[in-house]
Amino acid sequence: MLERLFQLKAHNTNVRTEILAGVTTFLAMAYILFVNPSILGETGMDKGAVFVATCLAAAIGSTIMGLIANYPIALAPGMGLNAFFTYTVVLHMGHTWQVALGAVFISAVCFFLLSIFRIREWIVNSIPLPLRSAIAAGIGLFLALIALQGAGIVVGNPATVVGMGDLTKPGAVLAILGFFLIVALEARKVRGAVLIGILVVTTASILLGFSPFNGLVSMPPSLAPTFMQLDIAGALDIGLLSVIFAFLFVDLFDNSGTLIGVAKRAGLMGKDGHMPKMGRALIADSTAAMAGSLLGTSTTTSYIESAAGVSAGGRTGLTAIVVAVLFLLALFFAPLAGSVPAYATAPALFFVAVLMASGLAEIDWDDITEAAPVVVTALAMPLTYSIANGIAFGFIAWTLIKLLAGRTRDLNSALVILSILFVVKLGWYP
Repeated sequence: MLERLFQLKAHNTNVRTEILAGVTTFLAMAYILFVNPSILGETGMDKGAVFVATCLAAAIGSTIMGLIANYPIALAPGMGLNAFFTYTVVLHMGHTWQVALGAVFISAVCFFLLSIFRIREWIVNSIPLPLRSAIAAGIGLFLALIALQGAGIVVGNPATVVGMGDLTKPGAVLAILGFFLIVALEARKVRGAVLIGILVVTTASILLGFSPFNGLVSMPPSLAPTFMQLDIAGALDIGLLSVIFAFLFVDLFDNSGTLIGVAKRAGLMGKDGHMPKMGRALIADSTAAMAGSLLGTSTTTSYIESAAGVSAGGRTGLTAIVVAVLFLLALFFAPLAGSVPAYATAPALFFVAVLMASGLAEIDWDDITEAAPVVVTALAMPLTYSIANGIAFGFIAWTLIKLLAGRTRDLNSALVILSILFVVKLGWYP
């Protein structure tokens, strides 16, 4: 049955490898189970209900992705989008969280329609191959920054923006050793090197008393406080159009960038550089976003941490199904899932960053009209802390540089239209 559903042999994988990859991806993204309720809870939402909504949204989204698109890509409420939901829409603009959920739902419906009519697929397929490599590498650098932050190796500094943290702290030391362990295991061709690294660091942290072992089982909280509490009518207010557009815009390009980056790493790109079944993948994530808003969480999106599972050998939708099952189990094992500290997943993310940055080797560095937009794209993602911003800068740079250099043959209508929209977005709706 699994062979028929997921075509394991055709993808040169097996059930054991897919399960291992699913577990690896889950451990790399399990932090969302605790970060999301913490962020959304500041709006007045019930944290217990948000925890359950997060688990269910991730399970539903990952299942749809696995069954419809057969991709090893997991979904969950997106980081960045939850911060926009809380700190901009609710706390800064003064809207209720119910109205904000309504805006998420409307943006997801628009997202779904764009997917059905294959407009999103047209947009993604219009991205030149060098820019796709740049997007993958930029996401890698973005992951590296997240990993270094999570380990406490890179910290904020008011004078220099960022600075080095205290490397004598247990978290930083364990994260560094975990990264070296993962690289060494990978060099020795040990299967599941990433998962082993996460588990070794977690175990060492607990045994040395640096992080708590929170127990095993607890009953899930009630979903009632957030289930179907969205205010769609309130979200249709003219003043919220820019908010709906922002949710739609950020999710569109964060999602597309993630899909391209993970698919490229997994070898799922076709010979023409396009993703087979891209339309199905886009329908899967937009459906998940609608479901998440009904359950009571911010926009559900594809997770770049899926690249951790890909590096562990995941190649089919079975990996995503395993992630979905683990998110359902997390409803009852929340204390256990919470025992994995951020600095245990940090070395895994940094290792994935190394792999994804290798895409820069495919760039023709002798062609300055390609090299410049690639560097702009790759650096803008970590430095603006946004995949979407990196893609925006990359599109604008590619279009203007090619145009000014007289290389109009390297442009297409989608690139030009999107570049204009990016300029409008960054200039008037930042």
